[in-house]
Amino acid sequence: MAERDEAFVAFVQAAEASLRRTAFLVCGDRHKADDVVQDALYKLYLSWPKVQRVGNPFAYARRIVVNAAHDGGRRPWRREVAISDVPDRTDLHDFAAGYAERDEVLLALRSLGPRQRACVVLRYYEDLSVEQTAEILGCSTGTVKSQASRGLDTLRQAINRRTSTL
Repeated sequence: MAERDEAFVAFVQAAEASLRRTAFLVCGDRHKADDVVQDALYKLYLSWPKVQRVGNPFAYARRIVVNAAHDGGRRPWRREVAISDVPDRTDLHDFAAGYAERDEVLLALRSLGPRQRACVVLRYYEDLSVEQTAEILGCSTGTVKSQASRGLDTLRQAINRRTSTL
């Protein structure tokens, strides 16, 4: 294996789980998140020598993942409609069994628009600064602040509605 490939494989082994979590939280679907990460890693591999020279490949990869998650929903041939019940599966929540609070948050996250969801995930789950989030999303810091604020308000309302009905 070439030295370039070895460095890329080592990076992927170290960063893949985090990139997959970010993709899942941004797009809300495990399978779509896997596709997004796969596409992002392919794009990253093509520009790997340049990324290594510039430095901070994880930040670059995270940006590709977030952008790919946004772009995937805009393309009309990629718009898939998810259904709530899949008849051939017995356990719909096998990966989150026993985590009721986590399910509530994930459900509430899905109620956010794509931009708000990306802002909330990057700011509060990935613990990035306003400036880092703005750089990844390609927008101003003011946009990040307003989208994150609106996103948090929407999350609070969604969680309050769910807890009041229980």
